[in-house]
Amino acid sequence: MSLVARHLESNGIPTVVLGSAMDIIEYCSVPRYAHVDFPLGNPCGKPFDTAMQKSIAEDVLDLFGQATQAGTIVRLSYQWNEDQAWRDAYARVSDENLEHLRELGEQRRREQLQNKTSLAKIDFN
Repeated sequence: MSLVARHLESNGIPTVVLGSAMDIIEYCSVPRYAHVDFPLGNPCGKPFDTAMQKSIAEDVLDLFGQATQAGTIVRLSYQWNEDQAWRDAYARVSDENLEHLRELGEQRRREQLQNKTSLAKIDFN
């Protein structure tokens, strides 16, 4: 997304990127960025929390209207939960959960293979 934003900007189309990976954004140098300190893959907020999602979208649109120069980074003040406890467990692999995570991965791969196989049988003509 960062590279797409840079390409659009270089062709005169202003952009704002919303995300939760500050290190990647800083490395890629996007023109305008709204940051939320959320688990990766959830920049618009918690699933089904439409009030939070709407509020974040409004803040991003406000940034789009207010940021007049490239390189603007705004840290939005939303929190995933009050104590930010998600950070302690997010993507953590330990001896206690290793086998469970391995099985989840295997299950996901089986489902992906099944989906690919189902798609291969579809006649798109």
